[in-house]
Amino acid sequence: MAETTAPPPAAGLPTASKALCAVYAVIAIAALVATWSQNAAYFDRGASFLVPFLNDSRVTPASRSLTADILLFFLSAAVLMVIEARKHGVRFVWLYIVAGVSIAISVAFPLFLIARELRIAKTAPSRLGTADAVGLAVFAIVVAALTVWVDAG
Repeated sequence: MAETTAPPPAAGLPTASKALCAVYAVIAIAALVATWSQNAAYFDRGASFLVPFLNDSRVTPASRSLTADILLFFLSAAVLMVIEARKHGVRFVWLYIVAGVSIAISVAFPLFLIARELRIAKTAPSRLGTADAVGLAVFAIVVAALTVWVDAG
């Protein structure tokens, strides 16, 4: 009998993998709202919105630092995404990268991680220790608070 590479159905996923996919989905949704609520400020400029957007990303040392940080994180994420996609049979990896450029890497990367988790969950479910779960929860609260603070302007 031929071996299949289809992802396991969500109903057959371990509970930890379902929870992880839900966390990634919440991050992707929050990222979409946080980034596009700000990107909308540039839409009145029509097709040339990208030039003012990029120029504004260079205005202060803080914006330059954050822009460089995101760009280099994106490069690292893209390398990881391609390698992991090939290793685990995640399809359409380059669409996730294009979505990272055109929508936001903070949206596309968690969506890729969901696709990856669906591929690997049956063979290697993700598990966290209590200390890691608490640490990530605290970090998530801090990041959420900072995101709301930054997004509110």
